[in-house]
Amino acid sequence: MPPADQPPWILDARRALGDRVRVRRLHQDLTQERLAALTGIDRSTIQRIEGGSSDAKISHLLKIAHELRVHVTDLLH
Repeated sequence: MPPADQPPWILDARRALGDRVRVRRLHQDLTQERLAALTGIDRSTIQRIEGGSSDAKISHLLKIAHELRVHVTDLLH
């Protein structure tokens, strides 16, 4: 479903999730490229997650959380 078809609260939640990923990535002094290499996720996918423009797969969130050394729920709430 394209983002425009999503309710506003979902779009807000996506953006908040992306912000939490970006803040934690920067706190660990990682570039998107380095996080991509560590997780095996394309950098463009990480960029879309951080930008709030992508429905993130749970497997991607689990890999990102693992590399950022946080629990996945820390990214979700």
